[in-house]
Amino acid sequence: MARLTPGKKGEVPVHRFPRLLIAGTHSGAGKTTIATALMAMLSGAGLRVQPYKVGPDYIDPGFHRVATGRISRNLDAFFLGEAGVEEIFTRSAHDADISVIEGVMGFYDGIGSGDAGSSARVAELLRCPVLLVVDARSMAASAAAVVWGFANLPGGVPLAGVILNRVAGPRHLALLKEAIESRTGVPVVGGVPRESEMEMPERHLGLVPSEETGAVRRLVEKLAGRVAPHLSLEKMVGLAGSAPAIGAREYIFAVEPGEPVRLGLVRDRAFNFYYQDGLDLLQALGAEMVYCSAVEDRALPPDLDGLYIGGGFPEMFLPEVSGNRSFIESIRRRADMGMPLFAECGGLMYLCRGISDFQGREWPGAAILPARCRMENKRVALGYVTATALRDNVLVPAGTALRGHEFHYSSVSGELVPAYCLDKPGRDEGRRDGHAAGNVLATYLHIHFAGAPGAARGFLRSCAAFRRLRMA
Repeated sequence: MARLTPGKKGEVPVHRFPRLLIAGTHSGAGKTTIATALMAMLSGAGLRVQPYKVGPDYIDPGFHRVATGRISRNLDAFFLGEAGVEEIFTRSAHDADISVIEGVMGFYDGIGSGDAGSSARVAELLRCPVLLVVDARSMAASAAAVVWGFANLPGGVPLAGVILNRVAGPRHLALLKEAIESRTGVPVVGGVPRESEMEMPERHLGLVPSEETGAVRRLVEKLAGRVAPHLSLEKMVGLAGSAPAIGAREYIFAVEPGEPVRLGLVRDRAFNFYYQDGLDLLQALGAEMVYCSAVEDRALPPDLDGLYIGGGFPEMFLPEVSGNRSFIESIRRRADMGMPLFAECGGLMYLCRGISDFQGREWPGAAILPARCRMENKRVALGYVTATALRDNVLVPAGTALRGHEFHYSSVSGELVPAYCLDKPGRDEGRRDGHAAGNVLATYLHIHFAGAPGAARGFLRSCAAFRRLRMA
């Protein structure tokens, strides 16, 4: 468990947070497989493991939760800022024995050509020992050049060790280990053999989310069983324990609760993309979270003051979500009464008149938005954006700038009232997105409430105003 070290008067107390960051040379090197297996291995040894994911991804954290039994947190400097990353880490790691952070893309890959938002920035900020995953397929001594480059990049972050992935066998591992350690001085701390059945399953938006199938747990157990013989538990714990103490500050969560509201949250197999720290902030601000399912429930819970429908994979569950007409009708009735309704990405799709699946078959939607949704054969949008509100909505007033992220394979068309103007960092695009009309806000934009506390307060104020009308 993290241990408190008292500071001098006026100083921020520091804590020992044993921690590791698992980085990759590039996307596809195997860091998700190895990070998840390491989490499961440490958890299986009886340690309380707190998982994290660098960046905005929703899917990998689902695997982390299966591996550890704890909710994985996103460490995203674009959303949260550097102080926010520190706070999110320290407030969730305080009761863990060890924290494992899975990186994003390649170690130095960030926004544009720089390393802003990269795993390296997070490692530097949190002073994490870094283990670099190297895909060793078809490499011998050249692996040393790769490791040397990562270890000696000007202005870069030191490496605590290397984990070699997809090793052909013991002789290959010995050759790689000798080349890397003799030429770079970076220790090789593990060599995981190449096995196709160890690969994570793929889906058009990435890895299959853990909420979708119980087979994920069996996969994670298999991963841990296969990786464990090739990583030393004692070495991993020792490296994590070498991390220096860091201060624990409260910034985002230094709030006083406002007027209490009952906020409905649709969370099930089809809709499960939420940032937990954003939900935690809504609760800290006074929201009672009331969970419900668009798949299983026949109607919304009673006495809600607002509804939040996050992203997910509704296109993979169209018979269930489209066929549950009584639940849809209960949403329509509440929306007609003026209840604030906020829908992100998959939620936006759900609120359309219809959704055309990958085969072109159309399924009825909630028909709250004057639009139709169509699944495309290739990705439509990916990346961070800055959004400017074009008009007042249930979160923010017109002119407010928000940071967000897009990732979708669908498009919508219809007579929408655009909610935001979206611009990518470093570009001037000015694309319109979403729909904002009265008490309804639906958009492809994913935001992180912990990185946009003003929007969190604005949403709860909208809910509180409806509550007063409802109770009058």
